[in-house]
Amino acid sequence: MEKQIDYVLVNYGMEEMARRKHIASIVSKKYENWEKGFVDSFWSKVSYTKLDYKREPFNNKSDINKWRRKGYTQDHFTGAMCDMNNLQPPYVNDFINWFERYYNAKDIGVCFYKMPTGVILPTHKDTFKKYRKLFKTNLKDCMRAIIFLDKWEPGHIFEIDGHSITNYKKGDYVFWKGSTPHMAANIGLKTRYTMQITGHK
Repeated sequence: MEKQIDYVLVNYGMEEMARRKHIASIVSKKYENWEKGFVDSFWSKVSYTKLDYKREPFNNKSDINKWRRKGYTQDHFTGAMCDMNNLQPPYVNDFINWFERYYNAKDIGVCFYKMPTGVILPTHKDTFKKYRKLFKTNLKDCMRAIIFLDKWEPGHIFEIDGHSITNYKKGDYVFWKGSTPHMAANIGLKTRYTMQITGHK
């Protein structure tokens, strides 16, 4: 326990010692397949900027081929990720509890996402292919939330089901089910950080 406390103090700052067993949240807008809300934003910047991020290739080749035909020429369509196979901040457990309690989700996974300047992930639908195979679930039962870890910066773009999400605040989040179309891009000058939470019914 002492080693864990020391690690938190050194790497994540005193703020992260304030564990949140019950994260406060509200839903501000509801649509048919998605909703927008806000969670209590208690985390420090260093807790997610210093993680061990690794870039993984986008896993749907048919989408990549379609984007290439439309004129997208970049080498990478994704940013870098830090999933649960790597060290994550202790408050991840509190977000798992929140997602389980608030959305009745099971088999919850958390991934931190770092999107540098110039990364564009065009409109697509998540397939949850590996996740569905691992937990033997259907696409329509899969659910996901993206939590914005910083306030909105010019050039940071998120769109879901034809709706643009801009001017968001630290702690704002978007939740959707199944194959709801969405996109993300960073054509600004600052790195964009989000937390991605995945579960199923």
